[in-house]
Amino acid sequence: MRSVEQHLADVLAKIRPLPPFEQHLLDAHGLQLAEDVIAPRDVPLFDNSAMDGYAVRRIDVRGADQDNPAVLTVVQEIPAGAATTTEIGPGECGRIMTGAPVPPGADAVVPVEWTDGAADGTVRIYRTPDEGAHIRRVGEDVRAGQPLLSAGTMLGARQIGLLAAVSRDLVAVRPSPRVVIISTGSELVEPGTEPGPGQIPDTNGYTLAAAAREAGAVVYRVGVVADDAKLLLDTIEDQLIRADLIVTTGGVSVGAYDVVKEALSGLGTVEFGRVAMQPGMPQGFGVLGPEETPIFTLPGNPVSAYVGFELFVRPAIRKLSGRQDGLHRPVVEAVCLAGFKSPAGKRQFVRGVVVTPAGSDGRIEVRPVGGSGSHLMGGLAQANCLIAVPEDQTRVEAGDVLPVILLDGTPPETAASAAPASPEGPSNAGER
Repeated sequence: MRSVEQHLADVLAKIRPLPPFEQHLLDAHGLQLAEDVIAPRDVPLFDNSAMDGYAVRRIDVRGADQDNPAVLTVVQEIPAGAATTTEIGPGECGRIMTGAPVPPGADAVVPVEWTDGAADGTVRIYRTPDEGAHIRRVGEDVRAGQPLLSAGTMLGARQIGLLAAVSRDLVAVRPSPRVVIISTGSELVEPGTEPGPGQIPDTNGYTLAAAAREAGAVVYRVGVVADDAKLLLDTIEDQLIRADLIVTTGGVSVGAYDVVKEALSGLGTVEFGRVAMQPGMPQGFGVLGPEETPIFTLPGNPVSAYVGFELFVRPAIRKLSGRQDGLHRPVVEAVCLAGFKSPAGKRQFVRGVVVTPAGSDGRIEVRPVGGSGSHLMGGLAQANCLIAVPEDQTRVEAGDVLPVILLDGTPPETAASAAPASPEGPSNAGER
């Protein structure tokens, strides 16, 4: 039986980031930049007006006030997009719109609110602007040759806007990994279908598809595959053409119908074993096909499958996408508010609700939620963390400090939403 760290290290050692490719800006949104971007030009490209008003020579309006307005001749209209302008001479001004180029000779823009707004050849100006007022200078935002974004930057709306501002329409990015989810089990039916005798809805397919999306993948969920080794192999072979990573659930334990082990063991490229953890002890990992596509085989119990995904598959997806950091969920230390037992020799991952109570000076607390069974989704849905109990700790007491894996980013600020503690009882050492 290997440790959690050993299994994770083996997995990540075989994962290579996907090669970058060029994408148009909107298609690059949400992806990781794979190049350093240097500004090819100044932003703004030319001096332009920040206001609707009048482009003036400041010397011509010096001392202007409500009682003694400066009166200037309006010699041109300058709309946004104007290709040419004429020079402003003494006693002259140009009526200018926001974004329009500032004409030669002008060294300030007077907002229209400081004037009588006339457009009949002359305008009265009632205030003196500062030098350069309301002029956006060439290059004041970005200078040509300036480093803009570094490789590894995640491209959100603000970064896309900056790239557009410097007129980049194509950028090199890491693609989102394409992840195929396959649920196995003749007992499974689609949600929305009335289960017959012995049938259950396919929980794992939907849970893992959603989790893969949250990790940044493009997800293809394959319909349920019955317990038939040939059918499973055919399904996997069909999916290899569009998969950067494959995840199966079910059929990896020691039962008579563990079809995933039966189908893949003979290939020699997928290893099945046990990881010293609960839930999720049976784990398999390897590569398939000419492209050596990674495949994870997770247990069939839904909490086991989810925990295995969080610990092993999610970091692999993040590495495929080229992430240098953020492979793993954040981990914090928290004070446990309730006691429970834990199996010897296994790292137990207990569903919990972690909070930062008001007035606690930053102390984080965690409360177990739901039961320990690996089939119990109700508690998992309430949880916002996994409490990681070390392998050598068989008893957790209230007040113990334990590492917790945050599933929703940072803990909430108050304990108002904390769920009641689950009734204490021994962990089910047989749960996988």
